Amino acid sequence: MADISSETAPKTVSNAVVYEFKTPAMRRYTTFYALANLGVALLWGSLLAIIIPLHVQGLEFARVFGPDSGVDLQALTTLQTEVASGAATATPDQTRQLELLSTFNASRATSLSIVTSAGVVLAMLFSPLLGMLSDRTRSRFGRRAPWIAAGSIAGTALICLLPVVPSVAVLVVVWSLIQVCMGLIQGPLAATVADRVPEERIGGLSAMAGLSSYFGAIVGAVAAGALFNAIGLGTYIPIAIVLFLLTMAFVLFARDNSSRDMVTKRLRFGLVLKSYGVALTDRDYRWAWISKVLLYLGYGISSTYSLYMLQSYIRPALSVSEAAQTAPLLQFAALPTTLLAMYFSGRWSDKVKRRKPFVMAAGFIMAGSFLIPFFFPTLASMFIQVAITGIGYGMFVVVDQALFIEVLPDKEAAGRDLGLSSLGQNLGNALGPIVAGIAVTLAAGNYGPVWPVGFVLVLAAGLAITRIRRAR
Repeated sequence: MADISSETAPKTVSNAVVYEFKTPAMRRYTTFYALANLGVALLWGSLLAIIIPLHVQGLEFARVFGPDSGVDLQALTTLQTEVASGAATATPDQTRQLELLSTFNASRATSLSIVTSAGVVLAMLFSPLLGMLSDRTRSRFGRRAPWIAAGSIAGTALICLLPVVPSVAVLVVVWSLIQVCMGLIQGPLAATVADRVPEERIGGLSAMAGLSSYFGAIVGAVAAGALFNAIGLGTYIPIAIVLFLLTMAFVLFARDNSSRDMVTKRLRFGLVLKSYGVALTDRDYRWAWISKVLLYLGYGISSTYSLYMLQSYIRPALSVSEAAQTAPLLQFAALPTTLLAMYFSGRWSDKVKRRKPFVMAAGFIMAGSFLIPFFFPTLASMFIQVAITGIGYGMFVVVDQALFIEVLPDKEAAGRDLGLSSLGQNLGNALGPIVAGIAVTLAAGNYGPVWPVGFVLVLAAGLAITRIRRAR
């Protein structure tokens, strides 16, 4: 196991194997790495996009409406629009229910932001430490596999508890622990790329992994929307099983060399804590990290409430079941543009040996797309927006990992510093819902302001990349 009792922070001498291109070992690693990413993406796509928002909405609807919880949310939202436009006049009882609707719209936004953000903050605190521990783990299965297996087993067990969670407070606790488990999987899994893949093939592998992740998120969302209408919160169970099978397949079939004889220097806990931000002292790494935080912050602001926007922002509004089925289709609409962007940007960035222009362009494209539903709050505009965002997001997820690997201050501490990179993504994901929730609350339950706020943040993410010097 990892030795963290030592004195300086230091380099390790790794026994990890770097694969030759087009060997059976490389093909096996590539296949199971893609499948593991697929399993994690299925989880995020199904739970974060569909099931968790619906779970929170159900809990908040019962709490806010109480005796009126039998009211038709779609009809009440339509009435709200008609009253606001002067096309209808509400009765006293309808006025009371409309006040409850405004409270409900704000409270579900706030609760969802707390649920999604609290766990990300907890995962953020652990990610760099887990990365450093995986860098220094000595086992016959290698440095990373024990952590991936632990995250898979614990995460699966916790997800299976979610259907019986009775309140938002309990949901915050359980979902937070699940996100820590996902950090146990994702950080060490990403570090295997730096361990095992030749530098000239990293962009191509990142494209393939990004493709499997994006495809997994879409499949997860579509499956969750269909399953929720059939089995409700029982949808958590099959998602947990798939995560377990695909991540454990990587551990079992893409094995690394033993790290039992790996040479390390001993660490002290105080120096471990100080080393959390070591990579951020490097100028290029720091700007890449800032850009990633800003992009995921803006993207999180715009995507967190997609399911709620379909019910309460666009005109005409959709019902709960219609929104559950339509929300995954928004992701599916982005599939063609995202696939094309992933395919061409990964190969092209490897060919021209440049990363910065792709990440910059990704930010600018995504920022522009956010203005469409802001000015035109219709279902068609939502579909157009996600299709355009798909271009930018596809470019970003493929090239960003390659960019970070290129600007790593210390290749022997890849697990630690890529864990810090994941922390940047998690920080953006954590702050996005919080900022969006504040915007919705200040706007008395109106979801419109999230779009211009997201525009500014993602635009800034693209501009931040210009400050990087070491990468091209």
